[in-house]
Amino acid sequence: MSTVGQTKRITTATIEAMKGTRPIVSLTAYTTPIARLLDPHCDLLLVGDSLGMVLYGMETTVGVTMEMMIAHGQAVMRGVKHACVIVDLPFGAYQESKEQAFRNAARILKETGCDGVKLEGGEEMAETVSFLTARGVPVFGHIGLMPQLVNTTGGYRSLGRSEKEADKIRRDARAIAEAGAFAMVVEGTIEPLAREITAAVSIPTIGIGASAACDGQILVSDDMLGLFNDFKPRFVKHFAELAPAISKAVEAYADEVKARSFPALEHTFQPKK
Repeated sequence: MSTVGQTKRITTATIEAMKGTRPIVSLTAYTTPIARLLDPHCDLLLVGDSLGMVLYGMETTVGVTMEMMIAHGQAVMRGVKHACVIVDLPFGAYQESKEQAFRNAARILKETGCDGVKLEGGEEMAETVSFLTARGVPVFGHIGLMPQLVNTTGGYRSLGRSEKEADKIRRDARAIAEAGAFAMVVEGTIEPLAREITAAVSIPTIGIGASAACDGQILVSDDMLGLFNDFKPRFVKHFAELAPAISKAVEAYADEVKARSFPALEHTFQPKK
C-alpha cells in the first residue's frame, strides 16, 4: 500500500498517553478554512454540536442532526493534517440504546474519516461507552454540564456546589474512565472538583469552565476569537476581537461600492492591447 502524501496525525491513543504530561490544546472547528488555521496549533479538534448555536442560530444544541455533524466533520477533515479530530454524536443519536449508538458512531467514522466520537453522559452512558470501545469506536466522554440536557437540568449553570451534585460528577467521571473512553470533557464544574477529578481518573480531562489543573483545555473557537457575541460565558476569554474588525471591513466595502470606488481598474479585466 502506498504511503506517498500521507501525513501522520495525532491519534486518540496519543491523546490518552498525554495524561499528566504537557496540557492538551483543543478547540472546536466546523469548516475547512478554520480547521486549516487551527490544525498546526492544536492536538485535538472537536466538531462540536455547538455548531447548532454558533453557525445555525439555534438556542440550544438539541436540534442538531446527524447530517449536520457529518457534513461539518467532512469539511474539517479536509483541512486537517496534524490534529486528532473528534465528532459529536448529536442529541437522539445514542441515548436510545447502545446498538443505536454504535450504528450512528460507525456512520460518522465511515463518512467523515474522523478519529472518534464524543457523547455526553456519565454512569447512565457507561455501558454504551464500553460497548462502543469494545467494537473499535474511540469515545471522548463528556461530564459535568451537558448542553444536550439543558431542557431537563435548568439551563446553563456551574455544577458541583452541593455535595450531592459533586458526588454524582465524581461517579460519572469514574464510570466513563472505567468504560474505556480515551479522554473526557469536564464542563461547567467548580474548580476544586475538576482538579480532584483530574487527579483521580486515569484518562485525560479536558476542561471548559473547569480548572487549569485539567490535562487540557477546550473552547468554542468562535468564542475564543470574539466572533460569537450573543452571550459570553464566564469561562470564555476573547483572545481576539474579530467581530468588530469584520464589521468595520464590511462597512468600508459598502462605502466603496456606494461611492463606485470599488472595483478600481486594477480589480477589473481589460481588453488585450
